[in-house]
This record gives sequence, C-alpha cells and structure tokens, in this order.
Amino acid sequence: MSNPQIQNALATVNRLIPLVEEAECHFKSARNWSFLDVLGGGLFTDLMKYHKLNKASDSMNEINYLMQELSRELGSIEIPNDYRMQLGGFLTFADFFFDGIFVDAYMASKIMNSLDEFQKLKSRLYLLKSKLEQM
Repeated sequence: MSNPQIQNALATVNRLIPLVEEAECHFKSARNWSFLDVLGGGLFTDLMKYHKLNKASDSMNEINYLMQELSRELGSIEIPNDYRMQLGGFLTFADFFFDGIFVDAYMASKIMNSLDEFQKLKSRLYLLKSKLEQM
C-alpha cells in the first residue's frame, strides 16, 4: 500500500472509532433499559429502550458506509462490513404488545449480542489503527 492509501485508511479508521464508541454507548443504555424491562418495566421502559436502539441504528448506518469505504481503501485486506441489528417489525410489535418476560429476555439477548459485536469491532479498529500508524 502506498503512503496516501495508508493515510486515507487511517483517516477512515479515525472517523470510525468515535462512531463505534457512540453506538456502543447507545447499546449499553439500551441493555440497561432492557434489563429493567425484563424485571417488569412497562411502556416507558420499552420506549426508552427503542429510542436508544434507534440512536444506535443511526450510528450503524454511517458505520456501515465507512466500513465499505475502508474495505475499498485497504484493498485485499478482508474486514467485516455489516453491523446492522435486525430487529424486524414483528419483534418490535411483540415486545410492546406481548410485553412478557420471554420476549423481553429475547430482546435483551439480541442487544447483548450486538453490544458484544461492537466491542469486538472497536478492538479490531484500534488494532488496525496501530498497524496503519506503524506502516
């Protein structure tokens, strides 16, 4: 890779890291609301949980775009580039309408999985940043 390619990739990584941290923060907040929901929250808890998930989704759209850009900049280096949390209309409907422990627990597990994926992505981005800075 030439020096301009390295600089472009590094600039993209530097734009990605704060977005991933922002999404991670929203997922942590949604996780907390989800735990409260499992313990017997209600409509307000569901609304706050989905508000945080929507904020995370906004960040994820930009992250996906930048991950595709980073993939092009790095060429042959393979990186994952789709970090969308698939909630689906029925799952959201079920969480509000059936608002029971099983649906709430399932949502909590989906949120925890997404949070785990973003934490892994953040670690990989910091590692990539370090390697690009050494080039």
